[in-house]
Amino acid sequence: MIDSRKQKLMDLGADTLADALLKLAVHSDEADDLIERLIATPKENIQRFKRKLAGLKRRRRFIGWRESAGFARELEMLLQDLKAGVNDPVTGMELVAAFYQADDTIFEMCDDSSGHIGDVFRYNARELFVDYASRCPDKEKVADIILKVNQKDDYGIRDTLIECASECLPEEVIRTMIAKLQKRADKEKNKYGKRHHLMLMESLARQIKDAKLFEKARIASWGKLSTAALIDIARVYLESGDVETAHSWLKKIPEGETYQEYKRDKLLEEIYRRQGNSEELTKLLYQRFRSFHTTDTLQALLDLIGNDKRDEVIADEVTHILKSDRLRESDAEFLIAIGKMDEAEAYLLGRADQLNGNHYHSLLSLAEAMESDNRHLVTTLIYRSLLISILERGYTKAYPHGIRYLKKLDKLSGLVADWKDFDNHEAFKEQIIQAHGRKRSFWSRYEVKK
Repeated sequence: MIDSRKQKLMDLGADTLADALLKLAVHSDEADDLIERLIATPKENIQRFKRKLAGLKRRRRFIGWRESAGFARELEMLLQDLKAGVNDPVTGMELVAAFYQADDTIFEMCDDSSGHIGDVFRYNARELFVDYASRCPDKEKVADIILKVNQKDDYGIRDTLIECASECLPEEVIRTMIAKLQKRADKEKNKYGKRHHLMLMESLARQIKDAKLFEKARIASWGKLSTAALIDIARVYLESGDVETAHSWLKKIPEGETYQEYKRDKLLEEIYRRQGNSEELTKLLYQRFRSFHTTDTLQALLDLIGNDKRDEVIADEVTHILKSDRLRESDAEFLIAIGKMDEAEAYLLGRADQLNGNHYHSLLSLAEAMESDNRHLVTTLIYRSLLISILERGYTKAYPHGIRYLKKLDKLSGLVADWKDFDNHEAFKEQIIQAHGRKRSFWSRYEVKK
């Protein structure tokens, strides 16, 4: 079914649309480029691609990060010229390879801290290469182009083509690539160059699910294995279907190691599930729930042990949370999420001295939840911590927020029936005036807005 706007445009006729496009092209380089691509022959589009790519090397103006998104669109249009002009798979692959090999020119002329430029290589160029490579009957040619591009990778972007090898190559060709990379590594004298080839081998080994080869390459690359390496090796064994060997690699991680703990535990969870080891899986999920209380970690545990245990588990954990002397904002959020508002209020009041206004994202959500349930004292204490943080840092850009917090405190002061052992609003206000009264830009704006 044709989109209604498309139909209306078609009804306008070719002359009207052509005039509109030409007028638009006067004000838009992208529109002008699109018109040139549409009216060019395939051969002309190839020449446009080559001309633009060569033109990049002659540029002298540096492109800052604010302009990087526009430059990324320019590179995307360059690849569109290639897509429109080339149907032959080998020619297409070779020209995409030329784009990757221009990485030094492209990245040296811009600030890509935003990641926009890198994404053109990781997604647009990759997708175009895979399209050509998948249609190419000469798979050895595809492999040769990938390996040629990856002889070096100074900007960490060319291995994108290695990572997509399994999408366009059969296993036997990939194994031939691995053998060639092994020869390169054996001949390489520089340890970083050697590691580069071995890392490419790792990627290919993982793609064909050859865990033993992955393990061999990782050990050859790094020697002594770190926790991250142990987890990576275990993951590849698990992906290849060897559950027990994957488990054995995770057991090599020293007890008490917390680095990449989340990744390790996710692998353990999958291992226990495949092993049918409900006892260890229960321990793991309970440990995860206790280390980070959320409704998601709670439900993951209940899905295993049964939802009928919900009240029992929650009761135990609420007791455990309230016994802890240390404030964890995530625990307060959890208590609120499960409807334990009295407990959440008591938890926050008992640890009010630990409220850190620098954690404004989590504290704001806590303040809003407490205020919506008419918990005025604890709401006041949270807003005080947020205000003090802004004043102590002298962060003038945040003064409008601080003024809003102080005005909120002015209103809340009349709603607090019992201040308990905390200073009332007048005493608190006097304290911050004494400590920060010289911050005239804050107080002048507060008085104006009051």
